Amino acid sequence: MKRMLRIKRHFTEVVIVIIVFPFAFALRGEAYAQDAVGNQTEAGVPFKAEGQLLFLQKGSGKTLKMITIQIADNDQERAQGLMWRYSMPEDEGMLFIFDKQQVLDFWMKNTYIPLDMVFADESGRIVDIFRNAAPLNESNISSNKPALYCVEVNGGFCTRYGIKTGDTIEFMR
Repeated sequence: MKRMLRIKRHFTEVVIVIIVFPFAFALRGEAYAQDAVGNQTEAGVPFKAEGQLLFLQKGSGKTLKMITIQIADNDQERAQGLMWRYSMPEDEGMLFIFDKQQVLDFWMKNTYIPLDMVFADESGRIVDIFRNAAPLNESNISSNKPALYCVEVNGGFCTRYGIKTGDTIEFMR
């Protein structure tokens, strides 16, 4: 009888572990994956390296910072942007390329990291910077001047690297 109770209890514990354990991770809202070199990272939309972008100082042309970029150059990619990402390394960002120069509008829907948005005209001159856009905020964020490009980087990036309006960007695919 004792043995039967012990087996039942053990069976019950195993069933609880099998049923409850997967839900415990789902409820935490964190899923993990491995990156290309085997490091554990938070799951979400993976970063796709498609080029390099330089931030250059006005006048001197000195490189202020170089980053690896993912490029969003069609409606679907621009709509997705950096949604569903939970972190981004300091040396990565997303370059949005539009079909024509215009006042650009963005929002932070489903975007979990604060961002600096760097708006540049057709010559690559930075015409506006919106700093530290709040995660998940669905308010409209517009460039103050017409722009052809927007570079999204981690919030505080422009302050850390001294990037200002009048500086320029150059990118290579």
